[in-house]
Amino acid sequence: MALAKGHYQFLREIPVGSDGGWDCLTVDAAAHRLYVTHATEVVVIDTTTDMVVGEIGGLAGAHDFAIAEKTGRGFASNGRENTVSVVDLGSRKTLARIATGQNPDILLYEPTRAEIYAFNGKSQSATVIDAGTGVVAATIPLGGKPEFAQADGARVFVNLEDKNEVAVIDVPARAVTQRWPIAPGAEATGMGIDREHHRLFLGCDNARMVVLDSRDGHVVATLPVGKGIDGAAFDAGTQLAFTSNGADGTVTVVHEDTPDKFTVVQTLTTERSARTMAVDLSSHKIYLPSAVFEAKQPGDTKRPKIVPGTFKVLVYELKG
Repeated sequence: MALAKGHYQFLREIPVGSDGGWDCLTVDAAAHRLYVTHATEVVVIDTTTDMVVGEIGGLAGAHDFAIAEKTGRGFASNGRENTVSVVDLGSRKTLARIATGQNPDILLYEPTRAEIYAFNGKSQSATVIDAGTGVVAATIPLGGKPEFAQADGARVFVNLEDKNEVAVIDVPARAVTQRWPIAPGAEATGMGIDREHHRLFLGCDNARMVVLDSRDGHVVATLPVGKGIDGAAFDAGTQLAFTSNGADGTVTVVHEDTPDKFTVVQTLTTERSARTMAVDLSSHKIYLPSAVFEAKQPGDTKRPKIVPGTFKVLVYELKG
C-alpha cells in the first residue's frame, strides 16, 4: 500500500499528431503496449519508452480496443460500420470483420468463456463473439444505452447511461438477470472494478463517483468528483480509483481505505478534453488522450474542431 501514499505528477506527453477524434484506450500491461483509438486507426504505444511504435489502420470510427488473452488477437469496434475488426497483434493486420449491432462502442474481453462483448449504442444490445473462432455466440438485449463494462468471472456489469442503472449479465445464460439503480448518481459512463472486495466504481455525469457492491448492487458510498466524466478505473495494486473529468481538465483520485470507506486524495490537473483514461496495473502510470481545439465562434453550437496535428497522450506517474 506504500504507493497509495504518494501523488500523481505529470511525466510526459506522447505526440501522436494524426488528425481525427478519439475515444477509449487500453493497456496490455504484460506486453507493455498501450492501444489508443483514433478515428480510422488504433495507435500502438510502447509503455516502457512511452513512444508510438505503430498503428492498426483501416478502421471505421474506432471506439475501443480489447485484448483476447493468450490468442495473440485484438478486437477493434467500428462504430460507423457496425462491425468489430479482428486484429493479429504481431503483424497489426486485420484478419476479419464481424457484424454486430448498430454503433458498436465499448468492448470487453470475458476470460472465463474467452468471449468478446461488443456493446452497441444505437441498438442497445451486446454482441457476444467467440474470441477464438470469431463466431457470434449471442445477441443480448440490454434495454438501454450501454457505456463502459466490467466482468468478475461469472457476470458482466454494464452502465446503461440513459436508464441510470447497471445491467447485470449472467455469463453462462447470456442474459440480463438484474438491474441496479445508481441513485444518487446519474448517467454513468466510466466503470472500474475491485474484484477482490466486490466493488464497482461508476463515474457519473452529475459529478459523483458511486461505489456499488457488485454482489447485490447496493450503494456503498458516493464521492464528489469532477465534471465531464467519460472514463473511470481502479488499480488493485494501489487501491486507487479514478475518474477522468474532461470538462474540468482533472482526474479525481480516490483511495479505498477499506471496502466501506473511501477518501478523495487528489484532484490532478490534466487538460480540458482529457475525458477518457487507462491505468497500467504494472507501472501504475495513467494515460489520457487530449488535443487542442479551435475556438468556438459566438452562437456556434457544433462541437469545436481539433487543431490538426495536436493529438497526444498525457502520461502521469505516481510519486511516493
